[in-house]
Amino acid sequence: MSVDLRPIREWRDVDVATFRGEILPAGQPAVLRSVAGDWPAVRAGRHSPRALGAYIKSFDRGALVETLTGAPSIAGRFFYSDDLKGLNFEKRPEHVSATIDRLLAQPGAEGAPSLYIQSAAIPDCLPGFADENRLALPGGGAVPRVWIGNAVTVSTHYDLSDNIACVVGGRRRFTLFPPGEIGNLYVGPIHFTLAGQPVSMVALDEPDFEKYPRFRDALASAQTAELEPGDAIYIPYFWWHHVRSLTGFNVLVNYWWNDAEPRFGLPYDALLHAFLTIRHLPPDQRAAWRAAFDHYVFQTGGDPVAHLPQDARGALGPMTPSLAAQIKAALLRRLNRP
Repeated sequence: MSVDLRPIREWRDVDVATFRGEILPAGQPAVLRSVAGDWPAVRAGRHSPRALGAYIKSFDRGALVETLTGAPSIAGRFFYSDDLKGLNFEKRPEHVSATIDRLLAQPGAEGAPSLYIQSAAIPDCLPGFADENRLALPGGGAVPRVWIGNAVTVSTHYDLSDNIACVVGGRRRFTLFPPGEIGNLYVGPIHFTLAGQPVSMVALDEPDFEKYPRFRDALASAQTAELEPGDAIYIPYFWWHHVRSLTGFNVLVNYWWNDAEPRFGLPYDALLHAFLTIRHLPPDQRAAWRAAFDHYVFQTGGDPVAHLPQDARGALGPMTPSLAAQIKAALLRRLNRP
C-alpha cells in the first residue's frame, strides 16, 4: 500500500496524571513511548527472542490457552475461508511453553505455519508475571492479557473498551480508524466473527479498491504507528485497529477496561433489537425513527425532557435500579408477545 498515513501522536514520560488528565479526555489514539521500558520482560526481549521465551516460560504452571494455527499459505493473515462459511485457521488448547517452543524452533517466517496465542489472561496462564511487569495507567479491573506469535496479521476490528497494548518483544505496526469510518471499512459478518468482534473485509496491505472503493475514504482518516519493545499504544473505545507483527517472535501485553461500563444493559443488545424491529421498515418510517433516536437517545437537540417536571419524565428520568427494572420488565413483556 503506497498511501501515506497520518502518524499517531506520540507521548513520552507518561504518568497516571498525564494519561488520565490529558490523553484519556482527548479521545484520540496515543503512542506511549517507553512506558513499559523498565519491565523485566522487555529487557529480556531486547536481549533475544530465546531470552524472552525463557522468561515467559518460567511463569508457566501448565494452564492451557487457545492457540491459533494457520497453514503457511495464509501468510499470517488469520481470516475467513473463501466462502465465508469457515475460518482459514484452527484453534486448539496448548500450553504456553509448547507454543513458544514451536515458535522458536521455526527456521524463519517464510514457509512456517502461522501461530498465535491471543488474549490469554495472564493471572490464569502466567501467574506472577504481572507482579514483575506492572502498568499503572489502565482503569480499575483491567486484566493483563498476553498475545504471542510470529509474523501474524490481526484484521481491522474494534473493541467495546479502552485499550492499552504494550509491545514486549518484536515490533508491531498499528493502523487505526475512527468509529465514524464504519461505513467505509466494509465490515464482515456480525453473526460469525473471527474472535468476537466483526472485522473489515479489506486486506489493509493490499486493498482491492475496485471491490471496496470507499476504503480510500477510510484511509484518509487513518492513523498509524510502529512500536518497539517497551512502547505502548492507547486505543480509545470503538476505534477500529489493524495490527501487524513484523518479526518472527512477537509478544504483546494489553489491558481492556471501560470506565463507563453500562450498569443496566449493553448497547449491542439495542443494536440487535434494531435489526429486528427497525432495519426492515419502509424508508420513511426508518427516517422517523432515526429522528426519534437522535432526539431521545443521542440528545442532538439537548435534554429532550428538560421542559417536564422531574416526576413526569418516566423512562427518561435519572436511571435508577428501580426504573431500570421497570423498563426491563416492559421489554420482556413486549419481546414475549406473539
